[in-house]
Amino acid sequence: MSRYLVKGISELVTCAGGKKRGRAMGDAGIVRDGAFLVEDGIIRAVGERSELEGRFPGLPAVDSGGKLVTPGYVDSHTHLVFGGERSSEFVRRLRGESYMSIMEGGGGIAATVAATRAASEEELAESALPYLSEMLSMGVTTCEVKSGYGLDTQTELKQLRAVARLNRMQPIELIPTFLGAHAVPAGEDADRYIDDCIAESLPAAAESGLAAFADIFCEKGVFSIEQSERYLRRAADLGFRLKVHADEMYPLGGAGLAVHAGAVSADHLLRVREEDIAALAASETVATVLPLTAFCLAEPYAPARRLIDGGAALAVGSDFNPGSCCTYDLPLSVALCCIHMHMSIEETLTALTVNGAAACAREDSVGSIEAGKQADFLVYSCSQKEFLPYRTGANLVRRVYKKGELVYG
Repeated sequence: MSRYLVKGISELVTCAGGKKRGRAMGDAGIVRDGAFLVEDGIIRAVGERSELEGRFPGLPAVDSGGKLVTPGYVDSHTHLVFGGERSSEFVRRLRGESYMSIMEGGGGIAATVAATRAASEEELAESALPYLSEMLSMGVTTCEVKSGYGLDTQTELKQLRAVARLNRMQPIELIPTFLGAHAVPAGEDADRYIDDCIAESLPAAAESGLAAFADIFCEKGVFSIEQSERYLRRAADLGFRLKVHADEMYPLGGAGLAVHAGAVSADHLLRVREEDIAALAASETVATVLPLTAFCLAEPYAPARRLIDGGAALAVGSDFNPGSCCTYDLPLSVALCCIHMHMSIEETLTALTVNGAAACAREDSVGSIEAGKQADFLVYSCSQKEFLPYRTGANLVRRVYKKGELVYG
């Protein structure tokens, strides 16, 4: 069907109206007994069922069976492509070791770097496919994917080529990010490594055309504010949009740097400073929080309530990676947002859809159910949004549509 009505919807959550900040995040654009017109994979009209049936009589229909419908989820922060696994480190953390102490002892990102360097492009893509299949079943229709496990030009580009390959192999739309400054390579000096990124790997990534964004891990013991600023300035000069891993383990001021640099998003923010909450609220930079990481590390959650109440635009991503957060369970993330981060259900859905799209500079094409957007939407087994956190961690997604085509269910 190239032209059809989606109807039989008990509760249509549209998240229409573009990136939302502060109190506006609580307006999820809900339409009771709603419907929408899809034509050639694009949404053309949205409204009440009776209105659209009158305007477009006799069209084929996708019947939602009296269930909840929302936009497809946008997972705006993942490290999906990597070699190997780090289950032994997970056990060490269970025994009380911290993530940073493992990293400082030569584990962490460095362990994944060795496995990723050894893997071929084809192997990296094939190993990521099962993850994407599961993510699709949980409602993800658009997903940001970072490199960052090469820490050399050749391997970073290999990861990005694997992302491009995956984009051709399955229906989730992947948005590639160059994260050459994810860690300091073993035996390297941080200043010298940033110099190398500026002189070689960033220009090579820009020339390849394989990445839309550049990102850096701005953190105590990794890359300083000054080093991060130099890297981001060069990335911007090369035409990259910017992202920053900020204030995860220490209140270094990475979120403030992200705002100063004009970054599209500042991510993690577990220990963001109060003055940087105000800076985020006054800027176009999206505050991306990653509750699954805090859950897996048994760390305090990012201050989502203070960010929203302060006026920031907040998104939620998974941070799926082989070390600190080996999960992409967005249904669980919904419950964590509502129960532990004190977000409303409407705010949580906004953060996972249109604001997630804004964190990837894609809010003009995905993230909401409104005219002109791609027809990326989910049909659930429940009839109302309240069941999403109430059925804690349960995956209630039953059908997934990408560009108007049924791709799961």
